[in-house]
Amino acid sequence: MGGGHPVPAEIKGLNEECGVFGVFGAEDASQLVYYGLHTLQHRGQEGAGIVSTDGTELYQHRDRGLLAQVFKDPAELKRLVGRAAIGHVRYGTSGHNSIANVQPFLFRFHDGDVALAHNGNLTNAQTLRRQLEDQGAVFQSDSDTEILIHLVRQHIKDGFIPALKWSLNQVHGGFAYLLLQKDRLIAALDPNGIRPLCIGQLANGSYVVASETCALDIVNATFVRDVQPGELIIIDRDGLHIDHYTTNTQLAICSMEYIYFARPDSIIHGVTVHNARKQMGRLLAREHPVDADMVIGVPNSSLSATSGYAEESGLPYEMGLIKSQYVARTFIQPTQALRERGVHLKLSAVRGVVAGKRVAVVDDSIVRGTTSKQIVQMLRHAGAKEVHLLISSPPFRFPCFYGIDISTRSELMAAHYSVEQMRQFIGADSLNFLSVNSLIKAIAVPDAGDAPNGGLTVAYFTGEYPTPLYDYEAGYLKSLNEQERLARKEHLS
Repeated sequence: MGGGHPVPAEIKGLNEECGVFGVFGAEDASQLVYYGLHTLQHRGQEGAGIVSTDGTELYQHRDRGLLAQVFKDPAELKRLVGRAAIGHVRYGTSGHNSIANVQPFLFRFHDGDVALAHNGNLTNAQTLRRQLEDQGAVFQSDSDTEILIHLVRQHIKDGFIPALKWSLNQVHGGFAYLLLQKDRLIAALDPNGIRPLCIGQLANGSYVVASETCALDIVNATFVRDVQPGELIIIDRDGLHIDHYTTNTQLAICSMEYIYFARPDSIIHGVTVHNARKQMGRLLAREHPVDADMVIGVPNSSLSATSGYAEESGLPYEMGLIKSQYVARTFIQPTQALRERGVHLKLSAVRGVVAGKRVAVVDDSIVRGTTSKQIVQMLRHAGAKEVHLLISSPPFRFPCFYGIDISTRSELMAAHYSVEQMRQFIGADSLNFLSVNSLIKAIAVPDAGDAPNGGLTVAYFTGEYPTPLYDYEAGYLKSLNEQERLARKEHLS
């Protein structure tokens, strides 16, 4: 997530990813980056920053909070002069939200400054960090992002690009990096393309790199291509250069981008997110038809799937839940009590629509189950006769180590309970999930070729990860063994 944490045991909860945006060769580059980041604000709300260059110097402004708060003084943006800039919106975990972790990072060296922004999470960060510290490296943050620059410095004698290529082969996990030097912008994507990254072009011919295509639209950039796994993209005065730091690649895009994280108007590897979600809803209706009077969606990320479910099932699509537009997503709240209050601030049931009715509710995922429980209670309180909960993704049973930051299973409800036990806890009349096969079919990545799982990472549902887990392996296996032990104990009792 651009600053995952080096100590796996400390990571808790379902955290958002990060968003990156870069421009090279345009007037008021930092202003364009600001607009791009604004469109990517859904990917991170805890911190934001921009670094620009005028071809001689690099300039930085970053702080905690939403982008509009970070740049509430217009002078801060004006100060970031130059025709190239990169920016970052960050989601971190509680206790680590210090300004030291807000990106882009800016490193000043005698042989040239470099700025770095990162979306993703490294699975071998702890090991690399220890090695680097033992060799004398001093870290300014507790983010895994900094590791890359320390590695680059070890081989800088070979030149920056060769050193960067070597370093990108040392870091493992999910990563989309943007680097800015005074005379070029560099982008790199992990060998599985787990995090999305795309390239656009402005009318004047200059280039833009962004986490999602929706951010290209805001600056009127035309989509050029997705950055492919293992690619190193260099943009300078001579244009766009496509290189590779490895050719040992296999597409495994994070399926949660399509299920939940990305904006519905974004296109990732040729798939419009809204269309994929709508298809998830359609296939969910085929797999799990329910006897109900209406279908309602949990706003906002479930609305596309809900329209698909309603169309396929022939049930009317009603607005049974309303979302306040002034509250950030609930998992932003670090404590359970605040999260629970957050649900009530965020959602309310429409009594006049649901009273006396059998309601089918479509949501995109269940993580802890507390939000689902409150939604069911809310609808019953508003007079719903029956509440049938339908989830447009499979049960979230396994951790994510690539940037969603659920690296322990302790908070994953589906890791500990059967679907029937979950239904009882949530209080719904029925609970059903989309199958993994239908999820893969719904997304249907066109350039997946013969990649497993249709070119997607579905490890959160199956436990089959596209990469080794390195530093997370021991803790993960321990949690699996503990779970089996508890299951056996329960079975014997």
